[in-house]
Amino acid sequence: MIAENKDELQVQITRLVTIMEELREKCPWDKKQSFVSLQSLSIEELYELIDAIRKQDYEAIKEEMGDLMLHLVFYSVLAREASQFNLNDVINALCEKLIYRHPHIYSDTIADTEEEVRKNWEQLKKSKKQDKGLLSGVPNSLPELVKAWRMQEKAKTVGFEWDNIDQVLDKVFEEIAELKEAVLHKEQSQIEMEFGDVLFSLINYGRFLNVDPEIALSKVNQKFKSRFEYIEANAPKSLDQMSLEEMELLWQSAKKVEIEK
Repeated sequence: MIAENKDELQVQITRLVTIMEELREKCPWDKKQSFVSLQSLSIEELYELIDAIRKQDYEAIKEEMGDLMLHLVFYSVLAREASQFNLNDVINALCEKLIYRHPHIYSDTIADTEEEVRKNWEQLKKSKKQDKGLLSGVPNSLPELVKAWRMQEKAKTVGFEWDNIDQVLDKVFEEIAELKEAVLHKEQSQIEMEFGDVLFSLINYGRFLNVDPEIALSKVNQKFKSRFEYIEANAPKSLDQMSLEEMELLWQSAKKVEIEK
């Protein structure tokens, strides 16, 4: 059972919806908003939540969850105004979906492993959308690294998957060789395509290593930022007046500082 007091939770949800309705009625900014105008703001709020999660900052996670929840309630109020649905409908539909997609909990289906649960989930989703393909549920607006990962995961559920990790690594080297060939021929459109193939195959290799490419790249980006800021802070002169060799010495110093921490 959930730890929250259910009565208090219901009171707070009702309070939030009431505040949102009041803002729609009285606030000039809130009055002007629509599904379209809120899209980019919702994406920004989601990324701020992800940042807080990566920092393991629970106070920030709480705040960013609230900001994202506000957007969900905002959308439900907009939909109610359009006589489409309300927050109750959203929550009820979600509950029904969760029960339907967890037959190993709410019915007699057996699924003892995470992999079996995922496979059942995808099959149930597909049965609900018989006129659509397996990859139709992957949003086009997803960041491309995440989209590649999700498409590969979905393809895996129907057996479209390499047998072992060595085959995946061989494919990475094959794609790199094809990229090098395109570079030799200086065919820009082909270079772009082959570069994409390399990325796609590396993401696939990451899946086999259980490495999330988005998280891995985020960590590398942060590492690069930290080391470059060290160079800026310790450079004896303007960076544009330094040689690459001089900056490389500071880069190596930055790596030593990391190790010593």
